[in-house]
Amino acid sequence: MMLLGPVAVLCILAATAVSVPPQEKRVHHQPDLSSHVHDDAHGYQYDHEAFLGKEEAKTFDQLTPEESKARLAKIVDRIDTDKDGFISHAELHYWIKHRQRRYIEDNVNKHWKDYDKNHDDKIAWEEYKNTTYGFYLGEDFDDVEDKATYKAMLARDERRFKAADRDADGIATRSEFTAFLHPEEFDHMKDVVVQETIEDIDKNKDGKINIDEYIGDMYTPEDGENEPEWVHTEKKHFSEFRDTNKDGYLDAGEVAHWILPGEVDHADNEAKHLIHETDADKDGRLALSEVLDKVDYFKMSTITDYGGMRVTEHEEL
Repeated sequence: MMLLGPVAVLCILAATAVSVPPQEKRVHHQPDLSSHVHDDAHGYQYDHEAFLGKEEAKTFDQLTPEESKARLAKIVDRIDTDKDGFISHAELHYWIKHRQRRYIEDNVNKHWKDYDKNHDDKIAWEEYKNTTYGFYLGEDFDDVEDKATYKAMLARDERRFKAADRDADGIATRSEFTAFLHPEEFDHMKDVVVQETIEDIDKNKDGKINIDEYIGDMYTPEDGENEPEWVHTEKKHFSEFRDTNKDGYLDAGEVAHWILPGEVDHADNEAKHLIHETDADKDGRLALSEVLDKVDYFKMSTITDYGGMRVTEHEEL
């Protein structure tokens, strides 16, 4: 079975000196909690990355069981802000959201120095374009084999940059550059989020998404493979919930309702899921013993390191 997660997008500019990472070239309907399908029947990798974050999740995979439990105990103590010995839903929700915010800040800081070539603490469109595409620009990409793809990517980046550049001066402040890299986090970027999502999923280019395109964005079967249950569930979701006007397609309005973070709080859903799966005494909160009894869930979730940020003993909340 081949699973195509929403962030599994090929970035053809990988050979340039600096290029936007693949997960930032695509606005997608799943947030950065994890690129994995949320299917506990086949493992806990989604929860792993949601609780720990992607890089820390990799680190946990290398630890012994004793080391994993010791690391988790320290994380649990930090999540338990009122120090009552339990993790409440509110504390868990806050932690996951906090990891999201820190990931975005760190991600912007990481790329800022690459693009701010004149060190004026701003990034002009020309700085971004020349840094990302300069090696290939030539005479309108004439020296590039897949010229049309490069031109389309440049046009898409320029459209997103202009949407993020609120004062239309052609120069991005740190806040505007954050909106450029993470448009799904900003209300004024919603139209760009919807447009890019449709462009990515709409394979026949009719401006809307049919059910085959919807499923194909997440899953491609191998020869002779039986369709997993979660795919069947997603098809029902498409027909019963996503396609609100029941015309067999998702238009821009329906895509907006589906993907935008304001509509679905994925951090809240993940917090509820983790508590539901690990709260043995069903009191609505988690004791350290309950967390350690279900190490697989927590060492495979966004709580410990969100999106590549390592959790350290000295990191401040």
